[in-house]
Amino acid sequence: MIAARNAYRSVHRMYRALRGQDLWQGAQIRCETVWLGNPGARWCVCPEGLSAESVVYSAGVGEEISFDLGLIKRFGARVHAFDPTPRSIAWVRNQALPEEFVFHPHGIAELDGGCRFHPPENPLHVSHTLLQRGGAAPSIELPVHRLATILGMLGHSQIDLLKMDIEGAEYGVLADLLAGPVAVKQLLVEFHHRWPEVGIAKTKHAIRMLHKAGYRIFSVSPSGEEYGFKMAHSN
Repeated sequence: MIAARNAYRSVHRMYRALRGQDLWQGAQIRCETVWLGNPGARWCVCPEGLSAESVVYSAGVGEEISFDLGLIKRFGARVHAFDPTPRSIAWVRNQALPEEFVFHPHGIAELDGGCRFHPPENPLHVSHTLLQRGGAAPSIELPVHRLATILGMLGHSQIDLLKMDIEGAEYGVLADLLAGPVAVKQLLVEFHHRWPEVGIAKTKHAIRMLHKAGYRIFSVSPSGEEYGFKMAHSN
């Protein structure tokens, strides 16, 4: 079933790439990889250098943390998870979670303060976005912080693994990250260029800037939405 789904996603991605709506981008470097998380919520990581001592941030929780729990189980790492949406906060509070899962009820953005978050178009979905996408419910203001601010708050000097599934806000966060002093060894990002409010140009620009900063792609999901980057010189 997973293989058939991945094959369909690859074909769909090729079709979109031919129409100029997607990238036909592959891995640029090789490393050992492992997939963690449930089907539909899986991420590919490079396990080299990850351990119980690693600093791991997971931005965008929703109601699905199988990837985070997979990191904890495999590496013994403490995962700092971030999500400001009330439904996600309530869901996390109702879970029986290991002590290595540390939840922070605020988002990651390119600024410190409050941002207007808009509801999903489908009311059954949980993820809010900074982009106006036609949800019927009213927007809400929620707290966010820059990565540099969060590192200072938590007493960290660098991030060994950062995962971001933040509904279109990834472009601003990446720009802020690359303009500042925060060091991230491994970066997992879901790009949202499939949304007409975003478009492929933003993802192309983000990948160019990451490449210029020394990051190389080690994984691209069959859908072409989830990318894995690693600093070319990191251990």
